[in-house]
Amino acid sequence: MRKIIDIYKEYKVMPILAVHLFRVTAVAWQICDSLETPVDKDSIIKACLFHDIANIIKFDLSYFPEHNQPEGQEYWQKVKEECIEKYGNSEHTASVKIVRDLGLSDYVAHLVDVIEPEYIQEVNQGLDLGEKIGIYADNRATPHCVVSIEERNLEAKKRYEHHPHVFTEEAREFFMKNMRSIENQIFSHLKIKPEDINNESIAPYLEKLKNFEI
Repeated sequence: MRKIIDIYKEYKVMPILAVHLFRVTAVAWQICDSLETPVDKDSIIKACLFHDIANIIKFDLSYFPEHNQPEGQEYWQKVKEECIEKYGNSEHTASVKIVRDLGLSDYVAHLVDVIEPEYIQEVNQGLDLGEKIGIYADNRATPHCVVSIEERNLEAKKRYEHHPHVFTEEAREFFMKNMRSIENQIFSHLKIKPEDINNESIAPYLEKLKNFEI
């Protein structure tokens, strides 16, 4: 067993990305603890902790230079190149490969795989609550805080307005239509409301994650 923070150090996860992974996981953890329906909480937590672990592959390190500190852009560019050399050009595929390298279960790898916009309709229409929690939690977290899915959508739109893979408005609305449905499905099993998940409510889970072991 190793602490997740040590695994992040081994894989040279950027601090801003580690914060995101923790925040998404904390949201998912709170949901799991509030459910009236049993789920595989351990697998969901692990999937959220690794779902974007290789995202440096897609980062344009010049966009947000403050995120490169204190190591500097040259250091992170080298980490990015090493990650691409080892795992390929797809950050999503690389994240799944890392999960498998770590010997995590097939179900964890599957959950990581479906936390991706292209699977939003499939997850919405499916029956696996774990899939829904993973993709939903990822869409409740910005780089800085927990927000609603609507606020997250607007923040992402602004943040990636010059990104080559930006959603069209049609694709964005399709995604949000499915995400709203997923939110309704999840909270039909909960005693809490979406607004009950916020920066204050996830704080105890963030503390637990500091010593979480895989």
